[in-house]
This record gives sequence, structure tokens and C-alpha cells, in this order.
Amino acid sequence: MADKKPAASGWPIAQGDFHSGDVNSPVAVVTMGSHLDEKGLCDAGAALCGSCKTENLGLEKVVANVISNPNIRFILLVGTEVKGHLSGQTFIALHKGGVKDGRVVGAEGAIPFIENLNEAAIKRFQEQVEFVNIMESEDVGAIKAKIDELKARDPGAFGADPMVVEVKEAAGGGEVAASAANPQFLEIEKRLDKIEKQIEFVDAEVAQRVGRKIGRDIGILYGLVAGLTVFIMLLIWLAKIYQNVA
Repeated sequence: MADKKPAASGWPIAQGDFHSGDVNSPVAVVTMGSHLDEKGLCDAGAALCGSCKTENLGLEKVVANVISNPNIRFILLVGTEVKGHLSGQTFIALHKGGVKDGRVVGAEGAIPFIENLNEAAIKRFQEQVEFVNIMESEDVGAIKAKIDELKARDPGAFGADPMVVEVKEAAGGGEVAASAANPQFLEIEKRLDKIEKQIEFVDAEVAQRVGRKIGRDIGILYGLVAGLTVFIMLLIWLAKIYQNVA
């Protein structure tokens, strides 16, 4: 059995939209914008499982819970990417390039600004875990199989004690920590939410149009089949008449 270490007292130390499971498991599952059977995935062997909808405070909470438990060595990204925020892409960018001037290097989300993680915490995160990316998959069976695969690869606890960082909520408990430092981020967030709603409306309208077109095409196809059937029956009837006459 791989060597294990105790997690920080009171782990998980940052509260969020997730479930906790086996503290000794090497796998944390992040479902991005999807809500899957998080409890079931923890029961299947994950140490932690839940969504992460924002590329700032939400991401920081996951990192804080990971580095405070040295046994977590893999982060499994699953589920649907969050439109606009792109928290999954930001996770990968943070792990690869870190932070410069408070912003995640290479992040493509709207507000990937880090407030609560210092350089040491980010370096620890980069060194402690490996990312496994199967985003867009919501197949719980496939996710459980991947958890089993990663547990079989368990390298044991990271070679340092738990690192504890405090993740402070923004004023009013909002999700965007950076807004506490710059009110402009609140306006960006509002605009982003509006864009997301517009995208969802467009997606629904496109789906309706496609559905109507498919329905119309199926109707035409049924008409052609019916017409062809009548034509064939007419030919058979004429052939019988011709045989009788002959």
C-alpha cells in the first residue's frame, strides 16, 4: 500500500459546492459546470468531488483543499466547461504557467485573477498533482473507471506536510474574490452573465430550428415513401389486369 499522510485538521478546509470522501484517496474530481453524482463518485473512491464554476475564488478553494491533503496526487477534470469563465482551461493554465501580476498565465477566462494563493501555494499545487483531463464527459461509469485507474497508479503521499491557506470570500460572500479589490470586476461579471444567457438563448433557438427542419424533412420523406408505395401498388394492379387480359 502507498504511504499516506494525515490531511490538515478539519479537512476539507475550504467549503464549497462539493462532497468529500476517502481522505487517503489520491484522486480529486472536478465536475466543472456539471452537477453529477458527486457523492457517488466519492463513494467510488474520490477524496473530493464537486463543481467549479469560477476561474478565481472557485478555483482557489479547490487548490486550497488539494494542497492541505498531501494524499491527493491527481485532479480529474470532467463535465462541461463553464462558458465565459472557462474554469477548466484556467486550472490547466495555472498548473502549467502559474500566476503573473495576479493573473493566471495563459488563462482565457473573463476574470482569472488570483487573490488568496501565494507563490509557494501555487508551486506546491504544481508539484503535488497531475492533471487528467476528460472534460465534456458526463458518463459516471467512465469517470468511476478512471478513478479506479488513477488509484492503481497511486504514488503515495506528497513528500511534504499539508499546506494551509485561507481563502477569503469577497464582500457579501460573492464568488468573485477579485471584485473586492476592483469594483470593475463586478461589472465584468454582470456582462459575462448576460452574454452566457444570450448564448443559451441562441443555443435553444438553433435547437428549435433544427428540430423544425428535421420534422419537415421527415414529413417530406414520409410523403415520398407513401407516394412510391401507391405507385408500386398501381403497377402491380395493372400487371394483374394485363395477365388476365392476356
